[in-house]
Amino acid sequence: MSTFGTFLQEWRRTRRFSQLQLAAEADVSARHVSFLETGRARPSREMVERLGEALGLPLVARNQLLTHAGFAARYPGYRWEADEMAPIRAAVTYTLDRHAPYPALALDRLWTVIRMNDPAKALYGQLGVGEGDSLLDLMASAVLPELIENWPQVAHHAAHQLWNESASQGGVPELDRVADELARSAGRPEADIGPVTPTVYRYGDARLSLFATMSHFSTPRDVMLEDFKLELYFPADDATDAALRALAEQHTEKKRANSD
Repeated sequence: MSTFGTFLQEWRRTRRFSQLQLAAEADVSARHVSFLETGRARPSREMVERLGEALGLPLVARNQLLTHAGFAARYPGYRWEADEMAPIRAAVTYTLDRHAPYPALALDRLWTVIRMNDPAKALYGQLGVGEGDSLLDLMASAVLPELIENWPQVAHHAAHQLWNESASQGGVPELDRVADELARSAGRPEADIGPVTPTVYRYGDARLSLFATMSHFSTPRDVMLEDFKLELYFPADDATDAALRALAEQHTEKKRANSD
């Protein structure tokens, strides 16, 4: 079996497609799909792109499918600091800054913190986490079970989120490893009550109850941006709202004092 054929077959099975189902989605014969997987037929560039579209492959996998077939990769992967990313950086900064006084973060596919607004720096700084650090490391540490009041529920939902992200990308060992650890830590949590599961932090006498939304870029054509996400936190009660506003104000005053 050719390298292209092996790669195609692995993704077809990951997506739980039969050869007949893939053929129908890509508008080719099942026999041709079989020949492509065994190496008896060579795909055109157009065919490779049709197969990638039919399987719903992430952009990095579409690039790999193209290179395995002997073609140049199509989708770029710009560095965050590249000139081409300037409008993206501006949009992220605009969104995060205007979400204050509530915390907000920009994360890459491995949950590395790319950007934080000031409230997030104040909150996560107490955990030793800043820009360039990975939230996966924090999730897998012994810190959060001691800090989060409803850890079993939070760990359970986080594990499933990481498993889903990994599955959509064809399997990401870093995500699966942390998801497995979280699932073991969660055990059998009690059923959730309410529209969302907040994360309830305990900082000494302070109690912060937060829930989060995830935002993604629509129609990404860049490998990095496809799995780039903005995590925006909101208070789940009035006491948390007041505490976040006080924390943001303290952080602002500290910055002002340091700049004087």
